Amino acid sequence: QVQLVESGGGLVQTGGSLRLSCAASGRTFSRYAMGWFRQAPGKEREFVAAIIWSAGITYYADSVKGRFTISGDNAKNTVYLQINSLKPEDTAIYYCAASRDSQVHTRTADFGSWGQGTQVTVSS
Repeated sequence: QVQLVESGGGLVQTGGSLRLSCAASGRTFSRYAMGWFRQAPGKEREFVAAIIWSAGITYYADSVKGRFTISGDNAKNTVYLQINSLKPEDTAIYYCAASRDSQVHTRTADFGSWGQGTQVTVSS
């Protein structure tokens, strides 16, 4: 079982940037799909981005393409989510998740391990 710890959230103004981190322990992240999801108040958890580091694959939700960048540092066993040009609608709790294999996944059900989440709040 992999343990995931997110950090880097905070309160920023519209147009600002944040870099979220997800430190993984208990398993090397590079061989599995690692994802970021977010959940706004009153809404379902939604897919944001994912990476399969060993295959050099990244993929994104259409709503964040061009503003969000997912990356990984194999030496640190850490996945990052760089968020630029933040909008109020990006306000949510952001969760890191690890899948059980190295396939492309976007559904929450395909990710078996989750972090506790980090709050991102964007003020207008």
